[in-house]
Amino acid sequence: MLQSLLTLTILTLLTLLLQTAHANVEKTIFLAPTPNPLSSSSNIAPDLSDLGLDLLSPENTILRTKLNASFPSTAKPDGTESWFLLEGLNPGQRYEVRVCWLATQPTSFTLSTYPLDAIIDDPSLLASISHYSSARLASVDVNNPKEIVPQVPNSHHAPRHLSRRTQSRDSDSVLFLRIHAAADYFTIEQRLMENVPPVIADVILDPFLGNAFPKSLVPTACWGLIVGVAAVGVARWIVKEFGRVVLQGVGSGSTAGSAEKKGQ
Repeated sequence: MLQSLLTLTILTLLTLLLQTAHANVEKTIFLAPTPNPLSSSSNIAPDLSDLGLDLLSPENTILRTKLNASFPSTAKPDGTESWFLLEGLNPGQRYEVRVCWLATQPTSFTLSTYPLDAIIDDPSLLASISHYSSARLASVDVNNPKEIVPQVPNSHHAPRHLSRRTQSRDSDSVLFLRIHAAADYFTIEQRLMENVPPVIADVILDPFLGNAFPKSLVPTACWGLIVGVAAVGVARWIVKEFGRVVLQGVGSGSTAGSAEKKGQ
């Protein structure tokens, strides 16, 4: 009984710690699509890197960036959007994209992924990504063509370097990633209510091992397993020692009672 209570307490504490660690993480899970005929044919498909989008691939899995954000409105119920390109994916493999941000910047994120054909077939998506791409390309610094600063209403975007294509054309499984960022705070400071600052965030592309478990979480899972085994061992030792002390106390009490009866 005592061992069960101790184990339950340890598991509860571990659960609370995990919930705290994931409090500022938003993610989406998807399967990499099969190569699109349009992206596989260089005769009819433009180089997607010409869109000026930041890139994520299995070789470049982490992007530290600043995401534009705004308060939800009728025109933008999910806040301000940013587009990224996921390339070099392994068709049929499960992936996870996570956005991690500081707790000091309360923000609500919405992540969506779209294959190339969905972008082409949906006029609203095509217009959205075209507008975002045009904004980035139009704000290129004359002195540094690699720096692109998208200008989005009600937000300020800090300069960031455009990631260049590093993946070969051998794998043409690509996806577009759209991230909506909506400010989720209230303050009496008028400046912060009128101009939402960009959100410092890490955008992470994480492949699944065997399509079952995120690769980047394997070390965490191993440490968690070690801690769990150690916690169970400690709990058993405590219960054993506590039981031994109780038995010694009961035995001493019985001996004293017998001696007292004999003396009478």
